[in-house]
Amino acid sequence: MTQTLLALVGRDLRLAVREGGAIGTALGFYLIVVTMLPLGLGPDLKLLSKIAPGMLWIALLLAALLSLNRMFEADDEDGSLDVLATGPAPLEAVTAAKALAHWISTGIPLTLLAPLLGLLLNLDLEAYGPLMATMLAGTPAISFLGSVGAALTLKARRGGLLVALLVLPLYIPTLIFGISAVSAVVLDTGGFKPAFLILSAISLGSLVIGPLAAAAAIRLQLQ
Repeated sequence: MTQTLLALVGRDLRLAVREGGAIGTALGFYLIVVTMLPLGLGPDLKLLSKIAPGMLWIALLLAALLSLNRMFEADDEDGSLDVLATGPAPLEAVTAAKALAHWISTGIPLTLLAPLLGLLLNLDLEAYGPLMATMLAGTPAISFLGSVGAALTLKARRGGLLVALLVLPLYIPTLIFGISAVSAVVLDTGGFKPAFLILSAISLGSLVIGPLAAAAAIRLQLQ
């Protein structure tokens, strides 16, 4: 079963690279939002430095949303999802593999782009390490909780909008503690470790809850 799931992750990654649209759209959106922010707020470097962690996290979250609706949609269109749902591997493991592929193809590239965009927002140099650490720890929750919304809206028209409405409330804890951890370093309040540990716990919880809920939603959609 492990080989089957690894093959599924590899297949989704190859498709993501081959199509390129979802990854390019997410990265382009992330870049545009962050680069336009200084133009709207003006040249106040102190203000940009203070709000940089929040803006980088919010922009990353919104950029990741753009590709969520394609997590199961392509497999549903060509019939692959029916084969996967009735195959030897549990559907919960299949949804976990597809969420993992989404994180690798979307969450990690967005995280790697964040330090470059931090330069545009005058982010404190000491915050670059914590920023990368919190995003690597928090972005799995975006993919695994997002898989639940993608599964619930599988058969719906305008699924992208519905996914956003469903999963944005679930992302609030990740957003709060991700921003709090980086802001603690920028403002030197000493609260990085507690916020980072809670953020990691949220992601670990999403690794369990996300595939179970997504699998249940897909079974309901395929009835």
